[in-house]
Amino acid sequence: MSDEPQPQQPTPGWASRESLAAGAAQAAGPEGSGKQKKPKRPKRTGWGRLIPTWRMVLGTFLVGVLLLVGGFFLGYSLVQIPAANALATKQANVYLYADGSVIARDGEVNRESVGLARISKDAQHAVLAAEDRDFYTESAIDPMAMVRAGWNTATGKGKQSGSTITQQYVKNYYLAQEQTVTRKVKEFFISIKLDREKSKNEILEGYLNTSFFGRGAYGIQAAAQAYYGIDAKDLTAGQGAYLASLLNAPSQYDVVAHPENRPAAEARWNYVLDGMVKKGWLTQSERAAQKFPAPRKSTVSTGMSGQRGYIVNIVKDYLISNEIVDEEELDRGGYRITTTLQKDKQDAFVKAVDDKLMSQLDKKERKVDTYVRAGGASVDPETGKVVAMYNGIDYVKQYTPNATRRDFQVGSTFKPFVFTSAVENHSETQDGRVINPNTIYDGTSERPVQGWSGGRYAPENEDHHDYGDITVREATDKSVNAVYAQMAVDVGSDKVMQTAIDLGLSKNTPELTPSPSIALGVATASPLDMAEAYATLANHGRHGTYTLVEKVMKDGKHEVDLPERRERQAVSREAADTTTSVLRSVVQNGTATAAQAAGRPAAGKTGTAEEDTAAWFAGYTPELATVVAVMGQDPETAAHKSLYGAMGLARINGGGAPAEIWGQYTRDALEGEPVTDFDLQLQTGADVTAPPSAGSSDEPGSGDESGTGAPEDESGDEDSGTETPGGSAGTPSDDTGQDGGTSTGGPTTGGASTEPGPTGGADGGDDSANGGTTEGDDGGDTTGAGGGDPETGTIAGLPTGPGRERQ
Repeated sequence: MSDEPQPQQPTPGWASRESLAAGAAQAAGPEGSGKQKKPKRPKRTGWGRLIPTWRMVLGTFLVGVLLLVGGFFLGYSLVQIPAANALATKQANVYLYADGSVIARDGEVNRESVGLARISKDAQHAVLAAEDRDFYTESAIDPMAMVRAGWNTATGKGKQSGSTITQQYVKNYYLAQEQTVTRKVKEFFISIKLDREKSKNEILEGYLNTSFFGRGAYGIQAAAQAYYGIDAKDLTAGQGAYLASLLNAPSQYDVVAHPENRPAAEARWNYVLDGMVKKGWLTQSERAAQKFPAPRKSTVSTGMSGQRGYIVNIVKDYLISNEIVDEEELDRGGYRITTTLQKDKQDAFVKAVDDKLMSQLDKKERKVDTYVRAGGASVDPETGKVVAMYNGIDYVKQYTPNATRRDFQVGSTFKPFVFTSAVENHSETQDGRVINPNTIYDGTSERPVQGWSGGRYAPENEDHHDYGDITVREATDKSVNAVYAQMAVDVGSDKVMQTAIDLGLSKNTPELTPSPSIALGVATASPLDMAEAYATLANHGRHGTYTLVEKVMKDGKHEVDLPERRERQAVSREAADTTTSVLRSVVQNGTATAAQAAGRPAAGKTGTAEEDTAAWFAGYTPELATVVAVMGQDPETAAHKSLYGAMGLARINGGGAPAEIWGQYTRDALEGEPVTDFDLQLQTGADVTAPPSAGSSDEPGSGDESGTGAPEDESGDEDSGTETPGGSAGTPSDDTGQDGGTSTGGPTTGGASTEPGPTGGADGGDDSANGGTTEGDDGGDTTGAGGGDPETGTIAGLPTGPGRERQ
C-alpha cells in the first residue's frame, strides 16, 4: 500500500466549501469567473413564517431583561421614602340636615403609639397570623401574592390584597389609600428601600400603630382600649385574635354594632388562632381553651349623644355598603355629607316618642319599663328620601340603632302584603272566588288551613274568638289570623314572599320564608325596611330604593358621585290602591283608631310580636309613610323581653303607643301642608260583596282536631311540597281587642276609585277622624273615635324554627 495520503471521500450529504464554490463558479459560467457569491438562504414558507427564530427569541429576551433591570434601577433611584402622610392632621367629617344645618362632626383621631415592648406577644403573633405569617423570613414584597391578588380581582373574586405587612405599613404611613398603578409602584419601591433601612421589628411596630381597627381607633393600643378597656400589653391570645380579625373588615366584624355578622367574625377569629398554632405561637391545648372574647359596648363622646350618633353611624353604613365612599377613606375625614333628614320632622319624631311613650315610663317603680325601646323611620313615598328616624333615647346610653335593627318580628303589619299579593296575582279562594276586600272567609279560630300539604296548621285568633263568615276588610280591621293564614295558602306563600320583596323588604330578611305563617309576620324586618315597603303602597305600587344622602363633598371641592335612584312599578296600581282602601278602614274602624290624631286621611296596620316583645304601627298618608315600633330588651343581657305591664298597662299593643306616636308625629311633621286625599284606582269588584258558595273550602277541614294548632308534618309547602309552615323562633300576637267599635258593614258604594270611610265613598258618613260616626252598609253607625282597650293574649300553635338567636 502506498504511503501517500489518500483522498478522503466526502461524507454523504455533505460537501466541502471548495467544491460548493467550484460548483457555483461553473454554474455562473464564463461571466462569473473570478467572483464567488454566498448561497441564498432558502425562504421560509407557510406556517414557518409565523414561528420566531431562536435569534429573535434570544434578542427579545435580552432586551426585555435589560428594560426590566433598567426600569427597576431607575424606579429605585427616583422613588424616595417620603415624609409621613397627613394622618396626624386628619379632618372631621361633617354631617348635615337637608337644610344645611349641622347634625354632627365626626372624625377625631383616636390613636396612641406604643413601642413593640408594650404590645403583648400574643397580640403580635395574632396580627402576623392574620396578615403575614412569614413576615420575619420573607422579603418586603411577595410578587406571587401580588399576581395572585391581581388575578382574583380581575376574575371577579372580589378585591384582593397581595400586600405584605411591610407594604401595608408603607401604604398606611407614607401614602394615600387610592387604588392606582402609581401608588402601587411607589409602594413597591418604598417597601424595598424600607426593608433595607429598618428592622423587621421597627416595621411591625409601625404597622401596629398605624392600622385602622374600627370604632375610630388607629393603632392597637387605641383598639385595645376601644374594644376591651385594657392596654395592648395585656391583650390575651383570644383578644389579640379578635383585634387582628378586625383588620380585614373593621366595621362589619364589630359584633356589637353588627350582631348579625358574628358568625363571620368568629370564623375569621378561628382562622387567626389556627394560624398561630401552625406557626408554633400557640399550643394546641391553649387553642382548645380559647373562647370568643366578645368586646364591650362602644364608648363615644358626648358630641354623639341623642340621635346624632345613631344618624352618623347609619349614614356611614349607607355610604360604605353602597360603595359611595371607602370605609377607611371616610374615616380619614374631609367629607361634608348632606343627608335627606329634615330637622323639623326629626325633632317632631323625637318629641312624639317622648310625649307618648318615654314620659309615661317609671323605671324606678316598674322594672319592665327599663326594657322599653322605640324605633321608627319616616319616608317620602314619592322620592324615597328618609326624612326622619328615631333610634333610641341616647346613642351614648343605648348603642343599637332601633330604626335599622332586624331582630324583632313585625307581627300583623305583614298582613297587607298578603292581600296585595292576592290582588296582584289575581288569586282565588280554594273554591274559585276572586279575592278582593269583600271576599268572605271563615274566621273560625284554630280552623285548619285548606290546600296546605305540609300537615295540619290551625292558628288561633285573638282570645280564641270565632268570627264565622267575615269579609277580608273586616278580617283586616280585626286582624283575624285564621283568614290571613288561609289567604297566604290561596295566593301561594312563595308569591307572598316575592311581593314583600318587591315592595321593599330585603330578600335577606331573617325568617322571611314561604309558609302559611308568613302571613302572621314571623319575619324580622327593621322599621326602615317596613317604611320603605309601606311607602311603595302609598306611591301606588311604584318602588324606589330609599336614600339617606343628598350630596357628598370631599375637601370642599370634589363632589362624590351618588348611585342613580331606580324606580319601577313593583306591583300594579290597583293592587296597591286596593290595599290602601282596606288599610283606611283599619284606621277608621279597626285596631288603629288612635292614628286618627294625625288629622288627615290615613291608612295603616297594627302588629304585635310573639309574647308581646314588640308592638308596631305602620301607616301612611299620601305624603308620608312612617313605621313605629316599641320593643322590649333587657339593658344588661340584650335579651328580648315581654312588655306586659309596661307604662302601667296590661300590655302595649300596636294600637296603643305606636299608633299614638305615629298620629302625633304625622300631624306635626305635615303641619302647614295642605290636606290631600288618596287618589285610588280599585280592583274590579272591590265594592261588590259575594256570599260564599256551597261547599266552600273555607269551611273547617277534617284534619286533627286536637286543637294544638301545630302541624303534624312540617315537610311541605303549598307550592313545592318542601317548606315548613314556620321559619321563626316564635309566633306574633294578634292585633284585636279594641273596644272603640268596628264596622261590620263592608265597603261603601261608588265608582272605581271609591274607598271606605269619611273621605272616599258616597255614604255621606261623618268624619270619623274627628270622633264622628261612619255608616256601614247595614245602615248602622259605628264609632270612629280613637282609643279602645288594650289587646290581650298571644297566638299559640305556630311552628318555630331552629334557634334564632335573640340579642
